[in-house]
Amino acid sequence: MLHDNLTVKNGVLHFAGVSTVDMAKKHGTPLMLIDENGLRNRIREYKNSAKKYLTENSMPLYASKALCFTGVYKICQEEGIGIDTVSGGEIYTALNAGFDLSKAFFHGNAKTDADIEFAIDNGVGYFVTDNMEELEQISVIAGQKSVTQNLIIRLSPGIDPHTHAKISTGKVDSKFGVAIETGQAFEFVKRAILMPNVCVKGFHCHIGSQIFESTPFIDAGVIMLNFIKKVQDELGFKTTILSLGGGYGVRYVESDPVINYSERICELGTALKETCKKLDITLPDIMLEPGRSLVADMGLTLYTVQSVKEITGYKNYVAVNGGMTDNPRYTLYGSPYTVVTANKMDEPFDYPCTVAGRCCESGDLLQENVLLAKPNRNDLIAVLVTGAYNYSMASNYNKVPRPKIVGIKNGEDFTFVRRETYADLIKLDE
Repeated sequence: MLHDNLTVKNGVLHFAGVSTVDMAKKHGTPLMLIDENGLRNRIREYKNSAKKYLTENSMPLYASKALCFTGVYKICQEEGIGIDTVSGGEIYTALNAGFDLSKAFFHGNAKTDADIEFAIDNGVGYFVTDNMEELEQISVIAGQKSVTQNLIIRLSPGIDPHTHAKISTGKVDSKFGVAIETGQAFEFVKRAILMPNVCVKGFHCHIGSQIFESTPFIDAGVIMLNFIKKVQDELGFKTTILSLGGGYGVRYVESDPVINYSERICELGTALKETCKKLDITLPDIMLEPGRSLVADMGLTLYTVQSVKEITGYKNYVAVNGGMTDNPRYTLYGSPYTVVTANKMDEPFDYPCTVAGRCCESGDLLQENVLLAKPNRNDLIAVLVTGAYNYSMASNYNKVPRPKIVGIKNGEDFTFVRRETYADLIKLDE
């Protein structure tokens, strides 16, 4: 199977050791399942590899935007890693989970005054900033609150990792970061280290997502270390933290390569240490920001077939009781997914079809041109590897409630997030 937490028993797909058919019967569909043991093991792989191959204080920061609810932050707290947040809402969720916000990094290119105040009031450890207006406002608000706020400055290293344009973020022409090659980054840093009420600790970059090779990350790291050397030599500033973002790839389909994250971190560490030796600088503590590569393959979504429509001479449509409201990524990006008929795994997968959602929208598709064991109404469809950017991007378009999230740990199931109700949909209405 695509990942180790997927197995087949008696013609039924099992996930994290439990029957998907049993889970659908017990909890209903649409339903997202999360493999908690797998998630914890992946976190530990990152955490242990960072300490072993980078520096003792290096660590992963969970990229909250991939999947955000209180249960995930509780796991991050228990596993002793940091978090990458991008909004007041994510910070609030982490706060309510009991997460230690001193290990939170607050990203975003357009923080409001309310965002800044909320984060400072609640002890967020680091702000990641990339524009002068925000930098000045952080300084003002921190001063009003008699706080010295730690800062990380986001830079653009000018790396194009050749991923989808909408998930490539490290190029010079990006809304994120201050460009190194134009000279603007150096001038920005010069002003930032002199700004009152803030303390610059280091630098950040993020080049994009779904990257399977080490080379783009190594190239970005080398560029950042050369910039760190320049800042040290010309401004006398010692960098203690360097965040290289996230972006390691995940297998969504069989044609995607298998990736060993520990090996990738080892390759990165070797290159960074060699570069530091050449530049005669000390390797800063390295922060990595995995999101997708922590949770994507730890999730799976189950749907119930509602209809099978065969258009003679054209194509077949299998319509399910979910769609772009709980997974908009195919509509947005054309993202590939593996789709299976979960209750007919022992039958031939030879029925060509497009899996369509329930929304009144012709673009509401989950995947096109897939081969399934021929489904009928009430059969169970599983879309694999949906832990990242599915629930976190879910909407109530067409007033469709968002699905339930069920965790699986040691063969037992429990509720992470209850199913949204019709009453929830109007609870803010006046």
